[in-house]
Amino acid sequence: MSYSVNPIGYVRSCFKEKFAIPRQPLLAPAAQGCIELLPPYDQAKAIAGLEDISHIWVIFLFHKTLENTPRLKVRPPRLGGNKSIGVFASRATHRPNGIGQSAVRLERAEPGRLWISGIDLLDGTPVLDIKPYVPYADSLPMAHNAIADSAPTLIAVSWQPNALQQSEQHAQRLQQPLTQLIEQCLAQDPRPAYQQPTPERMYGVQFYDVQVRWHYLTLEQIEVIEVCLA
Repeated sequence: MSYSVNPIGYVRSCFKEKFAIPRQPLLAPAAQGCIELLPPYDQAKAIAGLEDISHIWVIFLFHKTLENTPRLKVRPPRLGGNKSIGVFASRATHRPNGIGQSAVRLERAEPGRLWISGIDLLDGTPVLDIKPYVPYADSLPMAHNAIADSAPTLIAVSWQPNALQQSEQHAQRLQQPLTQLIEQCLAQDPRPAYQQPTPERMYGVQFYDVQVRWHYLTLEQIEVIEVCLA
């Protein structure tokens, strides 16, 4: 037996590619976007009551990693990318039905649009459903996860002076906290864990319409070297 679902909307996100997206929601509070709702969910009655809610669950489709062949084991970045575990013990993007969920902050709601922050969602992500975050039911102080028992350790992020100036100029143009977004995302060390970067190796990613380039001074420190239009 098979079932079909249709998107209720799409995410418009600061993240234009998968690389450097935080591996969990709310790790980068400066990551902002909105959900553009499709008819009939773009009507005011569909969002009535959201003004009393601070966070929501976004149920979405990993549309860039859909596969025909099921994966029973995956290699999550948290384990260095070299150790495999069962797919149901991981939040890897390779899911049996490509479904993901993220708890994000709801900044404001208007008919047809939900403005959200702390996102880990790629631009264009199809949204399947939205549910309110319920603190007494969704926060479980007694929960245990030995694989990921705490947030990732952050690394230092420094700037070349011209790169910081470029970032602030683009932030003003975009009216977005671009500098904070760059620092929060890069501090989580986006490189594959098995890579041993040298200072000569350059990395890059697009946030909004700007390209950010950096390198590793050490394994514990990133230096941003350029922020320019993509």
